[in-house]
Amino acid sequence: MVPFERSGDRLDQVLVELFPDYSRSRLQTWVKSGEITVDGALRKPRDKMLGGETVRLVVPEPEPDPMQAQPVPLNIVYEDDALLVIDKPIGLVVHPAAGNPDGTLMNGLLHHAPELAAVPRAGIVHRLDKDTSGLLVVARTLAAHKNLVEQLQERTVSREYLAVVNGTLVAGGTVDEPIDRHPVDRKRMAVRHNGREAITHFRVDERFRAHTALRVKLETGRTHQIRVHMAHLKHPLVGDPVYGGRLRTPPDSSPEFIEALRRFPRQALHAVALGLVHPLTGEECRWESPIPDDIQALLAAMRVDRDTHETSAS
Repeated sequence: MVPFERSGDRLDQVLVELFPDYSRSRLQTWVKSGEITVDGALRKPRDKMLGGETVRLVVPEPEPDPMQAQPVPLNIVYEDDALLVIDKPIGLVVHPAAGNPDGTLMNGLLHHAPELAAVPRAGIVHRLDKDTSGLLVVARTLAAHKNLVEQLQERTVSREYLAVVNGTLVAGGTVDEPIDRHPVDRKRMAVRHNGREAITHFRVDERFRAHTALRVKLETGRTHQIRVHMAHLKHPLVGDPVYGGRLRTPPDSSPEFIEALRRFPRQALHAVALGLVHPLTGEECRWESPIPDDIQALLAAMRVDRDTHETSAS
């Protein structure tokens, strides 16, 4: 309970007294991630206390030691003294967490380039979800890491994705809606008015009877950003197990097409292009990744469904 004599003090200041075994920075992190609640509600570290509030802390399980080198196969599309560009397959987790203690991209990077142990997060400056495929960049030195983080903050890194969504969109657009943790399900993200700024640009690449292929560019890089923003537009990604909702099929779909949709194994999202300024040379660099087989097969099935019904209607 917050002592009444601490009335008017910031929450993070009070927490240091209530939980002296933990650092102030760690307590601030737990407030932001929802492990600490005040009278059952989420608060901000700077919120002022009245005194008498009930504070609850659920200490998360400690993350496994990420600094374990393992021979994880890596598809390296570019490598020099400053950078690694990886084409990540589906199913590969980027860094260790409670449910994935090893066998991650980070473990593989440390095996491939042991010097990455001296760089924060083994040089990983942005991430892709486990079942999102495609390109990401890794900083090989502290100087390159600082430079790439600054480029991400200044929004000069170009990240383009191919996304296949439910529903038909007439035109492209921009989603400018803040994102934060879901108020109930802490494993999910959601559009929330008090969240962090999140901006997603998209354009139509190809239309089908009940689906649309989009090219998406990120201006910011929030967790699950594309998945959350497209679901917010009522056009969730095909196959998304978290934000996708029920299976959607157009009228008179063939059994083969319905089965293709039902069997698609993940969210239909692929990081198809990556552009940045090289930290050492200052040159503009760009890499592209081929569309993976599973998304190609999905698009082919959608084309067959569209063309078959266009032919029968003519």
